[in-house]
Amino acid sequence: MPAPIALLVPGPFDAISGGYVYDRRIVAGLRADGREVAVIELAGHHPLPDAAAEDFARATLAAIPAGTRIVVDGLGLPAFAPVVEDLVARGAVGLIHHPTALETGFAEADRAALKAREQAIFPRLAGLITTSRLTASRLPDEFAVDPARVTIVEPGTDPAPRSTGSGGPGCAILSIGTLVPRKGHDVLLRALGRLTDLDWSLTIVGAPRDTAHADGLVALAEELGLTKRVTFAGEVDEVGIEALYAKADLFALATHWEGYGMVAAEALARGLPLAITAGGAIADLATQGTAIVAPVGDADSLSRGMRRAILDPLLRANMAKAAWTAGQGLPRWSDRAALFAAALDAAA
Repeated sequence: MPAPIALLVPGPFDAISGGYVYDRRIVAGLRADGREVAVIELAGHHPLPDAAAEDFARATLAAIPAGTRIVVDGLGLPAFAPVVEDLVARGAVGLIHHPTALETGFAEADRAALKAREQAIFPRLAGLITTSRLTASRLPDEFAVDPARVTIVEPGTDPAPRSTGSGGPGCAILSIGTLVPRKGHDVLLRALGRLTDLDWSLTIVGAPRDTAHADGLVALAEELGLTKRVTFAGEVDEVGIEALYAKADLFALATHWEGYGMVAAEALARGLPLAITAGGAIADLATQGTAIVAPVGDADSLSRGMRRAILDPLLRANMAKAAWTAGQGLPRWSDRAALFAAALDAAA
């Protein structure tokens, strides 16, 4: 009988983001395969932990029964720095979507503090599971991790109906991502602010995790004269997201960094062309003919690429065809849990 598993992750576990979707799908797959999995929501502030987060991490670790395989989501790992010896003794495994030290929007001192914590924790864990090859490739040089102890388990996709599009007039653009600086929504808004002579609309789905930043995005849309064209939809459930994917003509994300880019993969799985920035592993999803790719932070370049796609329905249709073909070759969720379980067993 396999050992029970405890996944430790900052709450709430039902949050709408690529990382949390990954965690939920892996948990569901492990349980479907007969594994006992407990999800423990970590209290306090994350990823840069406050005293409450550290105290809760310490108490949580002490309360987990012996013999349980402990997996800590990377968003919560920095809180365990004061008890790293206990993590090591328990053979804990880290689930690294991307190192939190790479998160955009932190002050340099905070980024340095996060990196110091991750450099102290990552190399000592029994194993690390990453969600992309790019993240795995950075761990040895930047965090002194032995490559032999890193396993890549990329996210999956489900078979999905092909997006039918808005039907016009104009181009319906969809962006999905938590409202934090790393997602680059401000870059996307500035890119579209140069295209007010064209017929388009933008729906941004994502929780206002950083409320000051979210308020700033609303103010920026107003400043650019885009208020009537841009909808901040907030958190949307899975049924609502499916409906938005179905009626979109173009998926856009001007991210500064993605450990994988799950929402872009989901867009491809539905045959939606992409307009993205080359922030991390998301650029690897942009295969021939599927995407407009601009440098990170470059609103001018992104705007020029999006102008062509918005203006030319035939170009969009050709991109959509390439996106559908590429999407059918992406990994499926049906085998992700088995790979994840194998990685845990190998780290035992």
